[in-house]
Amino acid sequence: MADVALFAGPQIRKLRKRSDLTQAAMAARLSISPSYLNLIERGQRPLSARVVMALVDEFDFDPSALKEDEAIGGIDGLARRFADERFSDFAIDREEMAEFIANAPNAAAAFARLYDRAGRGAEPQDDVLAASRMEIERWRNHFADLDHAAEELADAIRLSRGDIGFALTERLRERHQLSVRILPADVLRDTISRLDLHARQIQLSEMMSPASRNFQLAVQIAQLEQRDAIRTLAQGAKFSDETARNLFKRHLDGYFAAALLMPYGRFLRACESTGYDLPILQRRFGVSFEQLAHRLTTLQRVGQRGLPFFMIRVDRAGQFSKRFIGASSARFVGEAESCPLWNVHEAFERAGTIVPQFVALEDESETAGWLTLSRSKDTGGLPGAARFVVALGIEAVLATDLAQARGLSLRPADAQPIGPGCRRCLREACPQRSLPPLNRRLQFTEMRRGATPFEFETH
Repeated sequence: MADVALFAGPQIRKLRKRSDLTQAAMAARLSISPSYLNLIERGQRPLSARVVMALVDEFDFDPSALKEDEAIGGIDGLARRFADERFSDFAIDREEMAEFIANAPNAAAAFARLYDRAGRGAEPQDDVLAASRMEIERWRNHFADLDHAAEELADAIRLSRGDIGFALTERLRERHQLSVRILPADVLRDTISRLDLHARQIQLSEMMSPASRNFQLAVQIAQLEQRDAIRTLAQGAKFSDETARNLFKRHLDGYFAAALLMPYGRFLRACESTGYDLPILQRRFGVSFEQLAHRLTTLQRVGQRGLPFFMIRVDRAGQFSKRFIGASSARFVGEAESCPLWNVHEAFERAGTIVPQFVALEDESETAGWLTLSRSKDTGGLPGAARFVVALGIEAVLATDLAQARGLSLRPADAQPIGPGCRRCLREACPQRSLPPLNRRLQFTEMRRGATPFEFETH
């Protein structure tokens, strides 16, 4: 329960009303602010593990009652489903969605389940990717048992001392009788790593960077030594497709590898002592920017939490190939496309440079905006490797002490307004709009021509 993001607004509101309490009174009993409780009841914040335990202690609450709203994902989860073009003529707004969840939570959960399984009209591979991503989000991308196992192994092989690659190579040689061999690019061609059991070799491309080589060795250790733990996690997920299960297992292999290279306690201490200075952390742990970004979304150990970052990977067409929200409340990155006013693409032209930006969504009044840090993805030295930008983001109120925020203004008035992609953005008169929004009727007049070709009803 501690590792899962739970949206349970209707259940909490019912419990409060049944207990004849005001929001202020219930918040006091839970030791949280009334405004935070209000966001929980409105489905705009998940329940933390601490709040769940307080509910159990104070109200004899059964946590299993949270299951259905967890499946919906709060108002944001419902909004993503109603953004389907097949519902565009209904013009369903967030207020109606909130009423739907509050007044008929079981019906809302039934709709969400039906839509997820059959209602999207998506291609089979889209369903598979979505299922794997939803399972990762259900865990908030934190797998405590794998983290502890990786930390113990890092201590056992003294991964914090000397050359990391040497320590991993020795582990594979001593424990698994596998040697590591670097092969020419024309031998492996389009392969970056290969396990040759006949030759008892792990073969790596000479074109890979040291960080990429180390990560592949750590992945191999995950597959050899954490097979049972990872299989148990994958079997516990209710996938209807084996491909989705294999994608999830591949994510867990990478999760363990990153946790081995960046052991939780030592990594978190380094983050806090450096102000989450990204270049320093990269050098200290010998990892790529993308590996570092992944790891920063996972720091949710109970009693030892890091800052709640989200991470995305985007291509030049604005399509997201990776999205990890973790404990962040940045649900706007759950969409499949980015806003052209978000400067992630500028990082393509500034290779190796971290590009900061302070952004805000118009309809996110509960936050003061987001600091995002974008950098072009390392190609690992591979010729013809795909080019992406990796971006990290965190709420601006939590970013004031970050190394990369020094010298930046994080005043709300200085934020760049952005949206969740043109089809889901309701910002009026946006000069960058390329598509009309869903759920809004277009307006036309012969007497004037606006700055955008798509003017629409605002209500």
